[in-house]
Amino acid sequence: MLAVAMVWGASYPVAKSALFHAPVLLLIFYRFLTTATVMSAVAWCGLAAAPRRDVLAGAVLGAILFAIFLAETWGIAFTTATNTALIISLCTVITPFLDFGLAGRLPPLGVILGAGVAIGGVAILAGGMSTPGGGDLLVLVAAVLRAVMVVSTRRLMDGRRLSSAALTAVQSVTVATLTLAALLAQEAPSALLVTAGSGFWGAVVFLSIFCTIGAFYVQNAALRRTSPTRVSFLMGTEPLFGFALSWLLLAEPVTAVTLLGAGLIVGGTFWGLMSER
Repeated sequence: MLAVAMVWGASYPVAKSALFHAPVLLLIFYRFLTTATVMSAVAWCGLAAAPRRDVLAGAVLGAILFAIFLAETWGIAFTTATNTALIISLCTVITPFLDFGLAGRLPPLGVILGAGVAIGGVAILAGGMSTPGGGDLLVLVAAVLRAVMVVSTRRLMDGRRLSSAALTAVQSVTVATLTLAALLAQEAPSALLVTAGSGFWGAVVFLSIFCTIGAFYVQNAALRRTSPTRVSFLMGTEPLFGFALSWLLLAEPVTAVTLLGAGLIVGGTFWGLMSER
């Protein structure tokens, strides 16, 4: 999950650059069409043997995933990649309360405090954020939906025979289908043609292979082996990787305040993980 957080931290600037070449729905469609094609081939035997109720559960999760990417990608189009990485990490706080709340109890005190410390680190890193706009609010909606997705995956797939690879395939097919329907409801079929260059298609390949196929397969597998709260804490390190990659790839400055915020994110994350265990 830490590797997933690192890859997702890099996904925001990549998606932002791809949106200069194509609109939101088209980027989502080609990203998940690629993912669905690859994962359906990989998991074909598992899909053929899966009970219908397992496939339907996966499709429900795919519909939630479609809503997440619609809000998140549209949000990226109207805000900065940095703001997106910071705001999306708020799912770290939302998930434990949703997870334990559905069981009728509060999270352990250490989990609450760890989440608070991690979000304090995000707040420090976000000190340079401008006044939240429409794009920021869309990303906040995506953060809430991410928490719903994490908790729902654990609950809906508990005891199911559908493999993690097959689940990723069902989710991807669902997202691609819903996106295609939304596109055709607004535009003629000719709108599916993209005249963008290698930059756009390179972004689609990176987002599909690393940020979707690899990341969601790992997340689906992890949620079957550990709790939603632990997964959400590890996912909450995304802004840390986002800042680190900005420094490494874009030579953005690193200050003492940046290091303090990063330290609080790491410290709060692992405090919450140890308390949850």
